[in-house]
Amino acid sequence: MPRGGGQPVRLRGVGGAGLVQAGGRVALAGMVSRVTGFARTIVVAAVLGTAAVGDAYNGVNNLPNMLYELLLGGVLARAVIPVLTRARRQGRRRSRQFTQRVMVAAVLALAVVTAVTVACAPLIVRVFVGDSGQRQLATWLAYLLLPQIFFYGVGVVVSAVLNVRDSFASAAWAPVVNNVIVLATCGVFVLLPGPVTLTPGSMTTAQVLTIGIGTTAGIVGQTVWVVAALRRNGFAWSWRVRPLPYTWRPVRSGLPILGWLLVYAAISQIGVAITMRVAFDHGGMSIYTYAELLFQVPYGILAASALTVLMPRISRAAAFGDHAAVIADLSRGARYLSVALIPVTMAMSLLGPGFAALVFTGRVDTDAARLIGTAVACSAFGLAPFALVMLQMRVFYAYNDTRTPTVINIVMVATKITILILTTTLLPNQAVIVMLSVACSFAYVAGALTGHLLLRKRYGLLGFTAVARTVHRVMWATALAGAAGLAAIELARTAIGTPTLEHLTTLTSGAAVGTAVFLLAARLLGIDEIRSARVLLSRL
Repeated sequence: MPRGGGQPVRLRGVGGAGLVQAGGRVALAGMVSRVTGFARTIVVAAVLGTAAVGDAYNGVNNLPNMLYELLLGGVLARAVIPVLTRARRQGRRRSRQFTQRVMVAAVLALAVVTAVTVACAPLIVRVFVGDSGQRQLATWLAYLLLPQIFFYGVGVVVSAVLNVRDSFASAAWAPVVNNVIVLATCGVFVLLPGPVTLTPGSMTTAQVLTIGIGTTAGIVGQTVWVVAALRRNGFAWSWRVRPLPYTWRPVRSGLPILGWLLVYAAISQIGVAITMRVAFDHGGMSIYTYAELLFQVPYGILAASALTVLMPRISRAAAFGDHAAVIADLSRGARYLSVALIPVTMAMSLLGPGFAALVFTGRVDTDAARLIGTAVACSAFGLAPFALVMLQMRVFYAYNDTRTPTVINIVMVATKITILILTTTLLPNQAVIVMLSVACSFAYVAGALTGHLLLRKRYGLLGFTAVARTVHRVMWATALAGAAGLAAIELARTAIGTPTLEHLTTLTSGAAVGTAVFLLAARLLGIDEIRSARVLLSRL
């Protein structure tokens, strides 16, 4: 009988079929989220542009996420699921009480951190923005956007509780609420009276308040959504839990892993801060932001769903000391990610410039649209390594090992900073803007290689012989698909002279021919994971 008098909890896992089913639901939510998020990106770019106003908004809108990660995000996002999973072994009543205390402790900490951060808004903006006119607008936006830190944190904690309770899809739908609210905000912004050409000095107070409050309202909306989902799941968030000293217990239980998580977050944000400063200094903050958003679309649809479902599985197996199950899920996840993302990497490299030109031209200036597409195409090679290093870190966190992910992160940040220093010294302005994204991808490659070596050193054979076979077959299929897609693109380009119609036709023909050839080659080469993908798509 577990301590606390509760009944033993039967820890339900998501089996093979369940993994596909749960992953399918999350993937559907992720797909809708990324589509609406992409629409949001286009609309924001059209409304604010990629010049000083757009840079100020995009830079400051990154600050809440950056500071949240620096101060609390590493702890909440990476430590909560393993801690709550282990607590479930102590019985239902004890698990529920422990979860309540974790949530109260997180809310209190988030409230304090957010208040202090908002008070320091002018100092924070001064670190990143050199231009005085742009700095004034960025400071006002910071006052309006930094409160997002609190709601980001609450959303992460509640989503972790949902995931531990095997509820994945509800939290995955939350970003859709955010995207819809921001789209509505942009609609209101356009209707407001104001200058024809937006500059930091010409924006009206109503415009600043609308875009700032509306953007924060989007984060509030997605947090309210996950809190409501938690109540629908049968978990009542009780505020009757006495804050002290009882909330100190979950904090105390997390102290052994807290230090390295804070180091991880600090190292990450050093890299983010340097990247943002380089982006601001070269007038490329908006271009870098939009390129990163496009880079994240396939990850959010194809990879995040699998990782979301795998994390509780890996945590449960680690809690019971089932190392074989952990390694099996690591191998399975690596194979799924390879099959999903290697072909997408080829597609982004070939179609990225045309896609960006099609969707951004007319909304931003032609040079900015070209740079966005070039950045996406040149950085696409980092997509699969990025997903793989996220999977590797989940294995370490499942064992409450926070030191090793910090070591991996130091390697990644050092790689990125080194490349940025070299590029700012040797390359012209536009090339530096593109290299902001490329440096991130090189960092992901370095992180994935380091993570694999450290996992192999600790756990021995990782079952990556099967992964290597899958990757080898996928690369052959992708090469054939890329060649066929490139031929289709060139044929369409020579046949059509109108730029907009040319972009649309080349994208459609290249994607259609490439997909068909890849699926045919995958079938002939015997890539078994494609069958699982078909099952997932049929469930969608």
